[in-house]
Amino acid sequence: MSHRPPHWLLLLGVSVMSGCAALPDPQQPQVIENSLGMKFVRVPAGEFLMGRSESTDSLAQDYPQYPAQRLALLTDETPAHRVVLSHDFFMGQHEVTVGQFRQFLNASGYVPESVADGTGGYGYNAAYDPATTRRGDTFEGRDPRYSWRNPGFVQADNEPVVNVTWNDAVAMSRWLSQVEGKTYRLPTEAEWEYACRAGGTARYGHVNTPQALAQAANTFDVDAAKNWPQWQNFATSQSDGFEFTSPVGSFPPNAFGLYDMVGNAWEWVSDAYDETYYAASPLTNPQGPGADPMRVRRGGSWHTWALYARCSYRNINTASSRYTLLGMRLVRETDTQIR
Repeated sequence: MSHRPPHWLLLLGVSVMSGCAALPDPQQPQVIENSLGMKFVRVPAGEFLMGRSESTDSLAQDYPQYPAQRLALLTDETPAHRVVLSHDFFMGQHEVTVGQFRQFLNASGYVPESVADGTGGYGYNAAYDPATTRRGDTFEGRDPRYSWRNPGFVQADNEPVVNVTWNDAVAMSRWLSQVEGKTYRLPTEAEWEYACRAGGTARYGHVNTPQALAQAANTFDVDAAKNWPQWQNFATSQSDGFEFTSPVGSFPPNAFGLYDMVGNAWEWVSDAYDETYYAASPLTNPQGPGADPMRVRRGGSWHTWALYARCSYRNINTASSRYTLLGMRLVRETDTQIR
């Protein structure tokens, strides 16, 4: 099922912030391809307003089904603050796919954590009842049956790899750096949000309302809600065409030419987590706080409710966490980039 319009200039009806980098010609983004067939788009240096500037009351109006206490927990998205990214960088045009991750494993000999530690990952099981477990987790696991190979549903090679840890993502980026002589890494949290917003101010990058999400991203919709009827109230009211993950690039790109920045799979970023970091964040090229064991993930997934798929939303896990919804996207530095 294709959601890609014939000409994605139609998507550029979003406001462009004063002081942001000029948007590239959407028909001619600079794209490079690496040894694993991964494509990277050059993202221009620039500045933007990072974090959430709208009030909790504003969110409550557009997300009325969410209890007030859920909205009150979003303080780590504030204060909104100006950030300058002083160098261009190449951002993965897509999330890392199952096929690309398999190529990495076969070529490098690396063993993913879900396999190496013997505890496995998480997976979808229609017969699983969260009420029967101590944690009450949405998905079954950890269990050795589940890993990047098996998240409990069938995936094609062109769908985003999931059940990968932060450490797995770092291992892949280090291997690529060594093999190709270029610097690969996870994006910083600031780079990720800048790339997600792509010069605009919309909540989801290129759309602004939950009602518009089904045509723009693979999130928790009526297709996914069939498996979780108790959460039907939090599903978008339209169908995005996918019950689980979708092939990367199934939805229109944003103004930088990047696909699936919202939805499909959560994406690890390099930063450690500090809920108060935004109040003290450096202006230029923020790298996140020090060695906190918690790491940030961004962007939401095929199972993520609309409130938590916004560009400004922050979620966290330990570096060894692996989950049915959690994948990655890499950055390749330009030859002139200085860190």
